[in-house]
Amino acid sequence: MLALNIVIFKDEKPQIQSIRNTVFTIEQGVDSTIDFDGQDDDAIHVLVKENGRAVGTGRMLADGHIGRVAIIKESRGEGVGAKVVLRLVDEAIKLNFASVYLGAQLQAVDFYLKLGFTPYGEEYIEADIKHISMEKVL
Repeated sequence: MLALNIVIFKDEKPQIQSIRNTVFTIEQGVDSTIDFDGQDDDAIHVLVKENGRAVGTGRMLADGHIGRVAIIKESRGEGVGAKVVLRLVDEAIKLNFASVYLGAQLQAVDFYLKLGFTPYGEEYIEADIKHISMEKVL
């Protein structure tokens, strides 16, 4: 059973960092100083647990930027990522945001399209990975 919660970063920090370290640093080779950019303490975080084990996370900054969506390999393809993003979108709606935006890795564009995001601008490189900006009007 999946438990999906908005969490206070300091309360779940080790689990959130572990997921992000596994996905971004170990799997994708992203320098951890890029991932852990000093903005976590002020962000809204979602943490997904399955049978008590943390399997997915994501955050939203105060300006509506969704990011750091990371799902452990064993839980991919089960809808966990969509639950994370949609929960953050729900929070943005509660906060009366006009839109939310993100930088999507090119391999994840179809995932975000299915969630109602629209690409804009040119492709760019971040952490040696091709991205494109995407937005969802709320």
